[in-house]
Amino acid sequence: MSLTKLWASAPEDLETKHIKQVIAFAGNGRLIDQNPASMEFRNYLSLIPASLLTRYANECLNLKDKFEESGFALQDIINEVGKRLGFEVQNGRYRGVQNQPGDDGLWLSKDKYRLLIEVKTTDVYRIDLNNIASYRLRRINDKEFSAEQSSVLIVVGRNDTGDLEAQIRGSKHAWDVRLISVEALLRLMKIKEDVEDPNIIRKVANILTPREYTKLDSIIDLVFSTAEDISDEVFEEPEHDSKKQKFIPVSFHDACVIRISRFLKKKIVKQTRSTYTTADGAAGLVCAISRLHDSYGKNLYWYAFHPHQREFLLKTKDSYVAFGCGSEKKIILIPFKVFSPWLDKMNTTKKADKTYYWHVFIFENENKLELHLKKGNDYIDLNKFLI
Repeated sequence: MSLTKLWASAPEDLETKHIKQVIAFAGNGRLIDQNPASMEFRNYLSLIPASLLTRYANECLNLKDKFEESGFALQDIINEVGKRLGFEVQNGRYRGVQNQPGDDGLWLSKDKYRLLIEVKTTDVYRIDLNNIASYRLRRINDKEFSAEQSSVLIVVGRNDTGDLEAQIRGSKHAWDVRLISVEALLRLMKIKEDVEDPNIIRKVANILTPREYTKLDSIIDLVFSTAEDISDEVFEEPEHDSKKQKFIPVSFHDACVIRISRFLKKKIVKQTRSTYTTADGAAGLVCAISRLHDSYGKNLYWYAFHPHQREFLLKTKDSYVAFGCGSEKKIILIPFKVFSPWLDKMNTTKKADKTYYWHVFIFENENKLELHLKKGNDYIDLNKFLI
């Protein structure tokens, strides 16, 4: 049975396994360029949560439990992190071949900027920057891309990289090469999952391109702190809430998505705080959650639906919007093609920065859930969308 089928049928069995045990389940258990085991392993990585990617990366870097293919596995993990950050990723080779590109991966951003990736488990040995830079120069000479729209990103397992930083700063490649630790890159992935604003997500990707810094960890620490502040932000309460209780944050997105995944019989991968896709990108999901509000004696669940969420769902033919009502035990799942026409009939709030969002008001009365629209529109019965 393949890794992906094992994950689909019994994920709890794989979650307890060390990464070298997981690799043993893939094909013939050996990571070799373009063999079935490597393709199976990469497909598996595309399905698992970010927390498991992080654990696997740390297991690859554990010097006390080093295994033969740890470097190759780490290379695949880092490329999967690139995908989670929003890059289009082309995997590199495990082993160099004459007259072939020698980079470990090539990441293409949405604005067509390219990062050539070099993954190192350690910086104990001096890195040949000229050799790494030659991979990029060859592609530039072959007119695959321009020098202005490309650079090299070295991902190193260790945080103590002072010698390597000095080596980069003192070389002729100082403005074309940047350095980041595996830990910082993983934290950057977590930021991307925790935020919602597309502008922040774009900045998360752009931070990896050359700036005046050689090592990027300090910038990422700043962004990470900012993201924590954003995630703790007190959101506006709906006007319909008559009691105006003190804001009580709720967090049951993941529990909702687990139920939705089982209902749709599809593995779902988190992209941002509320957006998800299947591993192949064929289906999209926006999952919003709300605690129970009191609206003049009526039970109300309130959600803000944003234009960028609509744009996200428009990218796939098979897309859904889900509303968790109070807990993961009560979920409304609506095909987006059904939900989309309702948006024009909803109330909106326009902010000072000219952004806006729609108000989704779901009232509950005697176990009946109804979507309330602007005055003059009939209520919509949502019970048929309960899962």
